[in-house]
Amino acid sequence: MTRTVPRLLIVDDELHVRESLSHWFTEDGYEVETASGGHEALALLGHKSFDVIISDIKMPKMDGLELQRRVHEKDPNVAIVLVTAYASVDTAVQALKEGAYDYLVKPFDPEELSKVVAKACEKVTLAKENTALKEKLAKAGPTIVTGSSPGMKKVMELAEMVAPTDTSVLIRGESGTGKELVARLIHMRSGRSFGPMVAVNCGALQENILESELFGHEKGAFTGAVNRRKGKIELADGGTLFLDEIGDITPKVQVELLRALEDRKITRLGGGQEIPVDFRLVCATNKDLEKAVEAGTFRDDLFFRINVFTITIPPLRERPEDILPIAEHFLQRYAGAMGRRVTGFSREVRDFFLRYPWPGNVRELANAIERALVVCRDQEIQLEHLPLVKGGSHNEEDDDSQSLSSLEEKHIRRVLKQSGFNVTQAAKTLGIDRVTLYNKMRKFGIERE
Repeated sequence: MTRTVPRLLIVDDELHVRESLSHWFTEDGYEVETASGGHEALALLGHKSFDVIISDIKMPKMDGLELQRRVHEKDPNVAIVLVTAYASVDTAVQALKEGAYDYLVKPFDPEELSKVVAKACEKVTLAKENTALKEKLAKAGPTIVTGSSPGMKKVMELAEMVAPTDTSVLIRGESGTGKELVARLIHMRSGRSFGPMVAVNCGALQENILESELFGHEKGAFTGAVNRRKGKIELADGGTLFLDEIGDITPKVQVELLRALEDRKITRLGGGQEIPVDFRLVCATNKDLEKAVEAGTFRDDLFFRINVFTITIPPLRERPEDILPIAEHFLQRYAGAMGRRVTGFSREVRDFFLRYPWPGNVRELANAIERALVVCRDQEIQLEHLPLVKGGSHNEEDDDSQSLSSLEEKHIRRVLKQSGFNVTQAAKTLGIDRVTLYNKMRKFGIERE
């Protein structure tokens, strides 16, 4: 699980300073450790990581400047705030030159130090999120997003066109088509690429949880709110906020989101202070928002706000020329990770891939190949290795005479039956979310047996 509470290390040879600062920042919601000198601090850093280090400069055996140099050799991303009772311009310049985040003189105002530490934590968080984003994009690989089909070429052209602007973008497409990856591509090509990209799956959260997730909360705002917590909108300041399944948010949250977009200010739950925010909004949905507006379940003013520039990702079944290249990409990726010497797909598998309707789109294709590699002991993946084929052999009913819609319905019925109509398990097998599966069940008139 990702650690969200900032971790501080306080280094000072005076016990009362360590104790008072530790108490102050613990009350403010930080996780705090202390050390009486540079050597003890480095020993702690040998098995723990910290976001910010507050260190005295004048200490026996190892001073704060030497500690700073040693820390940054291990982790250059740690923010270091140096404090001293013996201030001089030369010392301050040297400290900042060598990478200190800030420099304060004792006696200092604890409130001032709190502000400095809070800003330092934001800087460290931003750097970590940017690194994680780049790593995720590198691991995902370009094949998931790109394709040789006209439909995907159009998607890429539109993404490249809108990326340098601050325009709000609505990405539309079925579940599993790669909407979030297109959103991340837009972020990486934008002027905000060095800021964070913060993603929220609106369809997976209840109204009260989504409110707290988006806007944050103050300590004591509700039962269980033991610490102040920044919301995703606030964390996206200077970067991009990606709201997936935007069509699932409730009318109350729609009003609050619209206000944040218009005023560029938010208020944490349980708080009274307005916080200015600067973010670029990218949304995604698999719903028909125009129909939702007509039905009165989605605000028209919010729809106009988010639908400034639209990118529609075609489903995989409508771009068959992309299927085999994407399948090859996943084969190489998963085979390498598993240490399997599988070199390709049999001709029957390739033919099957091209005529299968892929209701779960790229996500389902990826899942199918990963599961096939688990059972495959040959050089090529055969039909019997695919979970898409009933009974481990080709289902003769799935022939070219049937429509794609018919094939999709049969496959969904088969997966539901095999899972004992466990919708969560069936959705995972299909590579789609539960909401999408319920919609398809209603479309095909599929009821629990």
